[in-house]
Amino acid sequence: MSELVKNNVRLKEQKKLRFIDLFAGIGGIRLGFENAFKENSETVFVSEWDSYAQKTYLANFPEPKTIAGDITKIDEKEIPPFDICLAGFPCQAFSMAGQRKGFDDNYKGICRGTLFLDVARICEYHKPKVIFCENVKGLVIHDKGRTFKIIKSTFEQLGYNVFSQILNSKDFGVPQNRERIYIVAFRKDLGIESFSFPVATNSSKKIRDILEENPVSAKYYLSTTYIQTLIRHKAKHEALGHGFGYEIRSLDGTAGAIVCGGMGRERNLIIDKRQKDLTPVTHIKGTVNTDGIRKMTPREWARLQGFPDSFNLTLADTHLYKQFGNSVTVPVIQAIAKKIKEALNEQK
Repeated sequence: MSELVKNNVRLKEQKKLRFIDLFAGIGGIRLGFENAFKENSETVFVSEWDSYAQKTYLANFPEPKTIAGDITKIDEKEIPPFDICLAGFPCQAFSMAGQRKGFDDNYKGICRGTLFLDVARICEYHKPKVIFCENVKGLVIHDKGRTFKIIKSTFEQLGYNVFSQILNSKDFGVPQNRERIYIVAFRKDLGIESFSFPVATNSSKKIRDILEENPVSAKYYLSTTYIQTLIRHKAKHEALGHGFGYEIRSLDGTAGAIVCGGMGRERNLIIDKRQKDLTPVTHIKGTVNTDGIRKMTPREWARLQGFPDSFNLTLADTHLYKQFGNSVTVPVIQAIAKKIKEALNEQK
């Protein structure tokens, strides 16, 4: 019997693995894990405090019917038993693009830098087989590495073998240069003493591979006045020795990491001259530029993150840009989840 057949038999014999999805966003981590584990998994609990992210999540996942809000107010005893904890805890406290306050970060009365301790609190009570976390690359070097050391040691003290690695989305079938740190922790009694993260699967994708198939609305094309504003903004920062400012990406190249705020969209402009009707559809200053300079659409951002075209985009663009900028790259998550699945099968 081949090893592949053996693995399939083992999966059929076992019960479904139960996931909980904390700091769920729009469900990117869940989607990656469900793609890997397929019918041998079920998500039994979801927590996400942003009401708009909740709407997108519920538009795409049938179960559970409700999403819990603020994790700091959730009693761990009220969460159903689970096997794998999925947790993309907030990254703003450690981001290179932010103020990098880490454990001192405070937003709307919630200390984002220590929200991972709520993950620890919940996992200490339930003792799942696996804890999976994703965060920005800057987490590794924040506070000279002390922050990351605290996070790892916290999970180790709970009885887990902890593994981590930085992976780049552009190596997994999407044209986006997005480095993130991934943490996988196995409960020590499972006997999993080593873990290999996935290697690159596909680095060939280009921006043109994710473009909308048809010409997009003129609303995505920049006005002449706004382009001049961007040019002045970039020149100002270049004079100060900064690298900030707009950037037009080659269609045969790779997008920069998409982010939810600031220059997120303007750092990934493209030239697309397919749209011939440049009549303004929104109130703008000046006229729509005739050089084909436009922002990518929310669907194109979804594709940059590896979301399938079947993923429902029901909200206004403003919310969708924020949600995909905050989300994860699904194919990377799926590749890691497959490795976790293999490790659990070998343990059995």
